[in-house]
Amino acid sequence: MLRSVEQKCVTGNGEDPRVTELRAAVSRLRRELAAHPAELPDRGVAEDELAALHAMALSGAPEIMRLRRSLLLVAGSVGSVSALAQALTQVRQVVELFGRGDG
Repeated sequence: MLRSVEQKCVTGNGEDPRVTELRAAVSRLRRELAAHPAELPDRGVAEDELAALHAMALSGAPEIMRLRRSLLLVAGSVGSVSALAQALTQVRQVVELFGRGDG
């Protein structure tokens, strides 16, 4: 499912598959967070950053440093919630596919 940076290619519609995977992973985490019944003090931060990640995925060319910043904020906000761990890990793995960000 996940590809390394060296295996970059485009789908039949010309989209980078990492972007497709990012969009799917972010959507999953957003759904799981919305369905999570517990009161989380930083839920708003996580929701805002997931919205930013979603917008970057829709743009088709996410800025790597911004992706990493958003991931850190989401992880800091919901990283201790075990029910969200698998979805958060998936987002992290996809963000890592975009490389280090220094060219």
